[in-house]
Amino acid sequence: MLTLDHTEFIYYWLFNDISVFIISFIISGIVIPKIILIAFRKNLFDDVNERKIHRGVVPRLGGIAFFPAFLFSMALVIAGNIRLDYPWMQTAVDGRLMPLFFEICAIILLYLVGIADDLIGVKYRAKFIVQIVSGLLVVSAGMYISDFYGMFWLHTLPTWLAVIFTLLVVVFVVNAINLIDGIDGLASGLSTIALGFYAVVFYMGGEYVYSMLAAATAGTLFPFFYYNVFGDAKRQKKIFMGDTGALTTGMVLVFCVIGVMCCKPDFLTDNYNPAIVALSPLIIPCFDVLRVYFHRVKRRRNPFLPDKCHIHHKLLALGMNQASALLTILGGALVFIGTNVLVSPYINPNLIFLIDIVLWCAGNMALTQAIRRREHRLGTTLYD
Repeated sequence: MLTLDHTEFIYYWLFNDISVFIISFIISGIVIPKIILIAFRKNLFDDVNERKIHRGVVPRLGGIAFFPAFLFSMALVIAGNIRLDYPWMQTAVDGRLMPLFFEICAIILLYLVGIADDLIGVKYRAKFIVQIVSGLLVVSAGMYISDFYGMFWLHTLPTWLAVIFTLLVVVFVVNAINLIDGIDGLASGLSTIALGFYAVVFYMGGEYVYSMLAAATAGTLFPFFYYNVFGDAKRQKKIFMGDTGALTTGMVLVFCVIGVMCCKPDFLTDNYNPAIVALSPLIIPCFDVLRVYFHRVKRRRNPFLPDKCHIHHKLLALGMNQASALLTILGGALVFIGTNVLVSPYINPNLIFLIDIVLWCAGNMALTQAIRRREHRLGTTLYD
């Protein structure tokens, strides 16, 4: 039996995180080019229309590689630890594997719906139902947000209200990731930043299994990001994640949100507000989907049907290219995360959240005014 002191134990789990990241990276890097090849042979492409930014035929099945890659890496590394009869394993995974298995079941449902949607299309009502069922699976594991830690001046919630709120959060976050997937690298870039952050939070807080999940999922996104951003459609090297990738990635992210607020990793309760830490990585996709929803309702449009009014569409209307818009949004995400987490020990969470809202609204208003000035100068409509 392998015996380790506490310091060795910490480094051993760091090695596990790095291992699942590398394994996921390798599998995704091998599988994605094969998916591209099959998609071109079978003519499985993303349709080009007036709402889409890309030109030319591009497969949208990249997300098919995500779930098998991080599931294989997680299973292999955990099984390897058990096979080595690692004495700290039981303590580390105690109470963690059951929620993880329910999460895997939830991901499988969304993975299958995503594949169906990418291939033949699925109505949004059906997707909402599956998302709610997926949320119920996670809640069944006892993973639900029962404490707001002062956010909105709330603390402990009744169980029934905590369950309902958690289901709403699941549906909201999963759709936010899906809807932000509008330009090359945006959804995968924002998700990778968030997953990297959650991996560090869980690792520092002693939630090693959940840290592995975040690290493994981040590993699958790196090869995809390369083919999505730097791939050449003309050379048949480009791919989109599609609903399969967006839904499965969104489910992992919302599990991380719930995990931070439900498990309360050790170091958060003393110095950092868990609600701020959990929500900060997803501010841009979540704030954007709310703004888009109200924008569509204001314009008397169906709030669930796609259009071109997301934050990346505004930046493109301002004259930016896709690369500049991507870097701007990713930079904004890093600023929100870094600032919120750093000030969390010193400022009331409601004030932090209010400042975030004010900054977001002010930034969007400034963008809209700049777009209108450009429209007036060019004599055309760039954004509606």
